[in-house]
Amino acid sequence: MTDPVELTANLIRCPSVTPDEGGALVLLQQVLEEAGFYCTRVDRGGTCNLFARWGQKGHARSFGFNGHTDVVPVGDEAAWTMPPFGAEVRDGVMYGRGATDMKSGVAAFAAAAIDFVRDTPPDGAVILTITGDEEGDALDGTVALLDHMAATDERMSVCLVGEPTCPNTMGEMMKIGRRGSMTAWFTVTGVQGHSAYPHRAKNPVPAMARLMDRLASHELDQGTDHFDASTLAVVTIDTGNPATNVIPAQCSGTVNIRFNDLHSGASLSDWLQSEAAAVAEAFGVDVETRIKISGESFLTPPGALSDLVAHAVKAETNIRPALSTTGGTSDARFIKDHCPVVEFGLVGRTMHQVDECVEVARIHQLKAIYSRILTDYFA
Repeated sequence: MTDPVELTANLIRCPSVTPDEGGALVLLQQVLEEAGFYCTRVDRGGTCNLFARWGQKGHARSFGFNGHTDVVPVGDEAAWTMPPFGAEVRDGVMYGRGATDMKSGVAAFAAAAIDFVRDTPPDGAVILTITGDEEGDALDGTVALLDHMAATDERMSVCLVGEPTCPNTMGEMMKIGRRGSMTAWFTVTGVQGHSAYPHRAKNPVPAMARLMDRLASHELDQGTDHFDASTLAVVTIDTGNPATNVIPAQCSGTVNIRFNDLHSGASLSDWLQSEAAAVAEAFGVDVETRIKISGESFLTPPGALSDLVAHAVKAETNIRPALSTTGGTSDARFIKDHCPVVEFGLVGRTMHQVDECVEVARIHQLKAIYSRILTDYFA
């Protein structure tokens, strides 16, 4: 049997901080090829990616796993009580950057896939898509893998992303969708002047304050059957003005929106632009707006795929997972255009933290869940 704990440890020891590959994908390719998987690197734009398939290309039934081996920086290494790339185990807990997010998840589904095709070769294909750019801009990671699959007639029938999805207890939650995410940057330009003579200036700060208040006070919606209400957060307002007797010429502000399936990035962009234009007219200033849409909201309706995963989780944990769309974004936002996709993985409490860690027993449990999913899918 393939040991997912040993594989997790070996992956953690690869210092694959985005965008460095760190040896993680090289290791996985070697392990998968030894098990009979066809593997190819799909590197693009300085990002390293791995595509692996067992079984016939283009088979009508193919189960896919998706994950990433890149990790966020360790931060203040002196604050760690265990080496961040040491994969040391203490009292049944393995420590290291990526222990939770998500080298253990990748190790669990790789180990499950290897043992499954060796023991009960399925009538179909098992596909693994693993990127080194989920924690970065994600422009040439899973997107590059999906572009490669489209160009080579590779296809997943369904896909499971192994991100950590459980807030506190193993098995309590799976993701059937994600909110969209976008950021808007505003720059208000007025006329600089002396604060003792405000009538000779055109102050951009009140205009920015009004704009931020209008945006933050607006109720985007009250939520849907599967999504919480959309949110808008003002994350910064800046003038860069150290003087108390000068009205600045410019003021900048930024908002971040997490939105449900009642909206699209385009519709919210139109709203932001109209609000900015209204404030510009009211205050007689110029407002420049720049918007970045990181991902659209999506939902995989409850059905065969979510039932398949929920049944396996219940069988291994005695907990039936709640179907959720909470949290940030993931690469499922790209896969949803290729095939139905859900997410299930470990408890994510320590991800991105100092002393990130995972219980060793939970890695074995996650492999068992993934193994059961494969068995049930191809039964």
